Amino acid sequence: MSSTYTPTPEDKFSFGLWTVGWEGVDVFGPASRAPLDPVESVHKLAELGAAAITFHDDDLLPDDATRQQTLDRYTKALADTGLRTEMVTTNLFSHPVFKEGGLTANNREVRRYATAKVLRNIDLAAELGAETFVMWGGREGAEHGASKNIHAALDRLRDSLDLVCDYVREQGYTMRFAIEPKPNEPRGDILLPTIGHAIAFINELQHPEMVGLNPEVGHEEMAGLNFAQGVAQALWHGKLFHIDLNGQHGPRFDQDLRFGAGNLRGAFWTVDTMLGAGHADHAYDGYVHFDYKPPRAEAVDGVWASAAACMRNYLILRDKVQAFRADPEVQQALEAAGVTELDQPTLAEGESLADLREASYDVTALAERSVAMEALDQLAMEHLLGVR
Repeated sequence: MSSTYTPTPEDKFSFGLWTVGWEGVDVFGPASRAPLDPVESVHKLAELGAAAITFHDDDLLPDDATRQQTLDRYTKALADTGLRTEMVTTNLFSHPVFKEGGLTANNREVRRYATAKVLRNIDLAAELGAETFVMWGGREGAEHGASKNIHAALDRLRDSLDLVCDYVREQGYTMRFAIEPKPNEPRGDILLPTIGHAIAFINELQHPEMVGLNPEVGHEEMAGLNFAQGVAQALWHGKLFHIDLNGQHGPRFDQDLRFGAGNLRGAFWTVDTMLGAGHADHAYDGYVHFDYKPPRAEAVDGVWASAAACMRNYLILRDKVQAFRADPEVQQALEAAGVTELDQPTLAEGESLADLREASYDVTALAERSVAMEALDQLAMEHLLGVR
């Protein structure tokens, strides 16, 4: 087992400029930290062992007057450090123009402006070599029942995804889109609130093969859902295009804690699922992206300590998950719990429904069978606690 858990670019760790760059602003108070220069963030994240960086357009280029100068400094920092821009997204939630929605605003001019902003950012993403474009609809929703025609809003959201997919195809860009679900905050209720909602929506698009998911720990746990199981379903559909890791304490506001804080057991099973849950061919192979916020109470030293901790915690959990899956006692416990039997089809090849219906079943014995799940889960707990 590793004694240092030092990240390397091969681990494919990635951070958003908005994460380490968060100034600590919340609804109860102004910024508690000074703004970070994106170039400083690039250099510091490279020093810590990250492989890539991501941003909203406004994180990097808030001012058109200095756009090219800032972009030149940023791309030089990437070249100097070896970091790459692996994902880009668009801010359609901060400016008051989007107060009632961006791509699904009732006002048609707002929707047109939002679409133009996305298209401009797609060009920037392509210029920087980003392969994934995340779309989070933080203002696409409502608090009042009559204020939003949800049927029409979904029509407009579908139109927007179809339009940007067509644009990427016309331009010859190699880029995929990833929807980021969230149930609420900042809107009272947000459209496409969970992984399941987003998957169903993707099936209605003209180019569903170009659109997948960017699920986030905190967003699913805010809805009281099991993030690892949601990730497993996204992988099953072939739709896990990107992932956001952070920490969360159950169904409350979006806390954006460092990864591993909050629901530690959930983090263990999330890493297990990302590694394929014992099946290498089921593993996630994309960037491991951290979407968290350094606590408002921290100074800049705490910003970098928390970023390093996100990566370190992932590596620790990866080590423990791998040890759990390699443990001979765990293999025996999996057999005892009947987990491997689930790989067998319920109706075997060559069998008919008549074979299934006419078979003899000892229901009493089946009801009294041991499932041995507690013993298996205790082994996982002991690996997580570091006593095995």
